[in-house]
Amino acid sequence: MFDDVQVLGRSETAQSSTNKVLRNTYALLGLTMIPTIIGAYFGTQINFSIIAQHPIMFAIGYLAIMFGMFSAISANSNSSVGVWLLFAVTFLLGLMLGPILQHALHLSNGGQIVAMAAAGTGITFLSLASIAASPARDFSSIGKFLFIGLILVIVASLANIFFNIPALSLAISGISVLIFSGYILYDVNQIVRGGQTNYIMATLSLYLNIYNIFVNLLNILMALMGNRD
Repeated sequence: MFDDVQVLGRSETAQSSTNKVLRNTYALLGLTMIPTIIGAYFGTQINFSIIAQHPIMFAIGYLAIMFGMFSAISANSNSSVGVWLLFAVTFLLGLMLGPILQHALHLSNGGQIVAMAAAGTGITFLSLASIAASPARDFSSIGKFLFIGLILVIVASLANIFFNIPALSLAISGISVLIFSGYILYDVNQIVRGGQTNYIMATLSLYLNIYNIFVNLLNILMALMGNRD
């Protein structure tokens, strides 16, 4: 009987710790939207013509900088430095929304499309996060399939820089929305099942999922609904 009490105590402690990670993750995720919005505002004021002139070099440099920043966050994920690095990354990612937001806002219904993409992203996140929040559900098995899909999408995206096929771009965006939606299920479920215990890294993962869903959903909506009159 004493052993049962010990097991129950450990179980309650583990559940309390998991709930704390989830609360801290959602709180920090909300805060990351502030530097993102600030970065996006400045991004709409910048001339990004250099991207069109050197798309391959920019893509490679951008990926190198981002992965370097992600590594720095991981190395400092147990200190406040990791939080500030996370804010720096979200500001830069907000800044890099500049080109797509500029394009969207030049459409006569661009503001409506951006709002729809933001609302669709929010609804997607809240719906999937609530599904994944039950420890009784296990989404760990989809991790490998999502990773393979992500690699294929990255390769296809880099290839389409050369081919510039609108239909392929639209297909990549559609698949990306599905993949990052799957990652929301996977990442939230990892937290509630105790597989992810660091709220800074958990926040980074969820932020990237939300960011990529928004960007790709915005691409789809502009292609299907964009009014250039």
